[in-house]
Amino acid sequence: MGASQEKVINRWLVVVGAILIQLCLGAIYAWSVFTPYLSGTLSDPVNKFDFTKTQTQIIFSVGLAAFAFVMVFAGKWQAKSGPRIVAISGGILLGLGYILAGLFGKSFISQVIFIGLIGGAGIGLGYVCPIATGMKWFPDKKGLITGLAVAGFGFGALIWMKIADNWGHLLETIGVLRVFLIYGIIFGVTVLIGSIWMVNPPQGWKPAGWNPPTPKKGKSTSGDSSALRPSQMLKSPQFYGLWIMFVFSGMAGLMTIGIIKLFGIEALQNRGGLPAEQASAIAGTAMAIFYSIANGLGRIIWGTLSDKIGRKLSLFLMCALQGVMMLIFYMMGANQYLLYLGATIIGFNFGGNFALFPTATADFFGTANVGMNYPWVFTAYGIGGIIGPIMAGSIRDVVGGWLPAFIISGIACLIAAVIGLTLRPSKR
Repeated sequence: MGASQEKVINRWLVVVGAILIQLCLGAIYAWSVFTPYLSGTLSDPVNKFDFTKTQTQIIFSVGLAAFAFVMVFAGKWQAKSGPRIVAISGGILLGLGYILAGLFGKSFISQVIFIGLIGGAGIGLGYVCPIATGMKWFPDKKGLITGLAVAGFGFGALIWMKIADNWGHLLETIGVLRVFLIYGIIFGVTVLIGSIWMVNPPQGWKPAGWNPPTPKKGKSTSGDSSALRPSQMLKSPQFYGLWIMFVFSGMAGLMTIGIIKLFGIEALQNRGGLPAEQASAIAGTAMAIFYSIANGLGRIIWGTLSDKIGRKLSLFLMCALQGVMMLIFYMMGANQYLLYLGATIIGFNFGGNFALFPTATADFFGTANVGMNYPWVFTAYGIGGIIGPIMAGSIRDVVGGWLPAFIISGIACLIAAVIGLTLRPSKR
């Protein structure tokens, strides 16, 4: 598309495309709705599955890791070739992974490959494009627009969870594999539509009436002239501070996403005294409505708040609150309304990661190269996605309970909050 055509694009169409893409990519957060069927806790109407708790979390973790590490390649590719082709490729790969899982996904290994590796790689290709493109079209509203762009990820989880569960009852009527097949077709088509608007603004473009802030002496800002390249960023202590914070904060949220339905069912049955069917319904509500809606809102609200109070303070508050919630969530899980409350707050804080860390990356290292820089920061998400869910599943299989996993995650988030207080913009 030529520069003359690019100039007439309504920049809010980029937001529409970003949300369409992210709604599909967020399907990975719906994984917990499948785990009771895969572990045999609930009966699949077509196929019998007997995965261990750890195996269900390995599939999830492989998807998260593929998502995070493929983003590094995607960031370089979209910087060279533009975001549209990368987003299209992500949609094709995501759809293909779920379609193949629907056709050939009866075994644990096949689901690791199709859902985890292929589907996760598709998410990694698609995810960076809306964020980097949105920041370039909205340099005046980076926090808000990043929050909106990634809010679809959290809301998408709600949609796919509820359609598979108690809105569409797909899992109990057609089974896990046929749901994978249907979802794969929908994901591929929808991401391709959203990719239409994934184009960068012309060189030197800026919103009417907006002027870039004047860089402070000796500091790297979001201005293009002071943007660091990945090789420079990776030498800075600020990168490693952000990265460790993201590992710890991401680990807590991803662990909770992966286990919340299994944890909720067990807590409500064993400690709350509820029958299995009622416990499953309540846990599903906590997982879908409270966690996913709060997750989406957290991306918007934390992003908007950070534009007003600053990224550093926002990161500190988010991590500190999450640490406290993780330490007390196990006890809250046995009560229906406390489970809802805890899931809401944890989901809200977890969503904030995806508005605050990309905008902090842009603030500290420059907006011009955020499409290449943020994927390196985002590898922390992949590490957290490996540690958190597998740790929780393994502890449950070996110890027989979830409490140690919540304590470990809570302490990690509090450490992240302390690290956040030390962050400073990188020097030239």
